[in-house]
Amino acid sequence: MRIRIENVVASTSLGAELDLQSIALALDYAEYEPDRFPGLIYRLKQPKTAILLFHSGKVVCTGGKSWKQVDDTVRTVSELIRRGGQKILMHPKIQVQNIVATSDLESEINLNAVAITLGLDRVEYEPEQFPGLVCRLKEPRVVVLLFGSGKLVCTGARRPSDVSLAVEKITKELEGAGLLRRERGRANPASNRPSQKSRSSTAVPVSVSPDPAPPPILPRRRRHLPDGRPPISSL
Repeated sequence: MRIRIENVVASTSLGAELDLQSIALALDYAEYEPDRFPGLIYRLKQPKTAILLFHSGKVVCTGGKSWKQVDDTVRTVSELIRRGGQKILMHPKIQVQNIVATSDLESEINLNAVAITLGLDRVEYEPEQFPGLVCRLKEPRVVVLLFGSGKLVCTGARRPSDVSLAVEKITKELEGAGLLRRERGRANPASNRPSQKSRSSTAVPVSVSPDPAPPPILPRRRRHLPDGRPPISSL
């Protein structure tokens, strides 16, 4: 089962207070409007991430698809800040706060049955307010959103291994309860089509010819009874 990491949110501290106004002037396209938001927002094109800088020196990185992208983003922005003349830590410690990942159970599921199977003490399911079922796991400590299509979202993980373990646990529980059929997307469309041999043996050739000319109208002949008299209908 394929698991795709959609977002890694991490935080760190650069170890000193930051002059956000000076940084905003030094970084092209930086967004800094303290009246609306106290932090400075800087977006990188490669990797495609965003970093939030705060006056206290705290930093939040979001949008990364892996730990490497987060690390590259923090290193790049830190170097740009140093070039601007501000003294910060050379090797700030980065901590992952949240990993958001998606996966597919490859089977449609009945969320009402899932809610009963997993236990109402672990799940929240109110389809009138939200189409997905919310399941909270204790180990690993993550939240899994399940949808009727079989798609799922895992959030709250700190390591990719937490995501893998959570998906594995959910899958085993649903399989054990008989709620996963694993049929969707696995049928081979070619198997539903008759083979070339069967088509050739059952096919009936049809030839299309021009409309035939109408038959000639012949004069109606009178029929006679055995004694030679004409029938009553012909009289």
